[in-house]
Amino acid sequence: MVNPYQTGQLKPLFVFDSNRRDELAREAENLPSVLLDSAAGANVVMLGAGYFNPLEGFMNKADALSIADSMHTKGNLFWPIPILNRINSIGAGIEPGSRIALRDSQIEGNPVLAIQNVELIDRLSASETEHIAEKVFGTASTEHPGVLTFMSQGEYILSGSLEVLNFSYFETDFSDTFRTAYSIRNEIERLGWKKAVAFQTRNPMHRAHEELCKIALERTNSDGVVIHMLLGKLKPGDIPAKVRDAAIRKMVELYFPKDTVLITGYGFDMLYAGPREAVLHAIMRQNLGASYMIVGRDHAGVGDFYGAFDSQTIFHDQVPAGTLEIEIFEADHTAYSKKLNKVLMMRDAPDHKKEDFVLLSGTRVREMLSAGQALPPEFSRPEVARILMDHYRKGA
Repeated sequence: MVNPYQTGQLKPLFVFDSNRRDELAREAENLPSVLLDSAAGANVVMLGAGYFNPLEGFMNKADALSIADSMHTKGNLFWPIPILNRINSIGAGIEPGSRIALRDSQIEGNPVLAIQNVELIDRLSASETEHIAEKVFGTASTEHPGVLTFMSQGEYILSGSLEVLNFSYFETDFSDTFRTAYSIRNEIERLGWKKAVAFQTRNPMHRAHEELCKIALERTNSDGVVIHMLLGKLKPGDIPAKVRDAAIRKMVELYFPKDTVLITGYGFDMLYAGPREAVLHAIMRQNLGASYMIVGRDHAGVGDFYGAFDSQTIFHDQVPAGTLEIEIFEADHTAYSKKLNKVLMMRDAPDHKKEDFVLLSGTRVREMLSAGQALPPEFSRPEVARILMDHYRKGA
């Protein structure tokens, strides 16, 4: 199995010792508190789960600006996106050297999610915020959902190391699917897989996605695929995680050989940061033990903010050689060929024209499902389409 990113051993920030967790929970009751927004809370979950190895906590302003400009921290760690705890105001007792309780805004009663050692408190100006957004997202337009979220976060940055006590609502609401990086590593080892391919998804998987996973398995000579779905917040109109989960499980149950797929999810909010988010995804997947990650057309993109294959070219143009152990499986758009009666990557059929493929836009798929119309079997497995149709009809 590949090594975790930049370390020989994974270093999740979750406190495994239950006595220590109880001790920290008692301490937290007497500490100054900060109520985390969804984005900062998701960062805590990812740090606790080991996905952001080797980070030891939240970054400071100098690191955030350095990453924006060069994709390196001030200490020269290659990293694509700042991992920040941003708040609107500084409460009493919150100062460099203090310990604070980070409370979870996503759960009723706001329980303590982690304890942070505050090392620095920085103020991010409006122009600096815009500069980081422009570099990380490739735009400062608030028409971009990730930029809109980033620009609305607090002006103060609290940096410092963390001790994580739990995984928020993810481990209860998605108990069958949410997995930490270290638990996936353990499962890959238990299955005896020497090499695994990771597949990122925030959408249901149709025939093209299914076949893409199978193509990648064959061409990389891997033993299994880790389907790794995002379980956090998406933009309006995206399919809820529980519906995606049900659809993916049905597809795997019926159309993949036994013990060749791990269905997993991670607790993070989608950034829609295109190429930079693709690099973050690669670091995450190396940390969970995958040897390869599939990067397809418009990976982690939104609207027309990125070129179709920008999330592939960034690995050639901006990731220093030898930085990542994980390898990128570069995929083309995948669709059903009417000529060959099978699903394939479109670049593998240079003699085909657009009309030779079964292609449906996301808008057309939603219209058909909302109207109770069956999707073409060449596009979606009927059992998967039925689950999605039920969702859309209930919402209609």
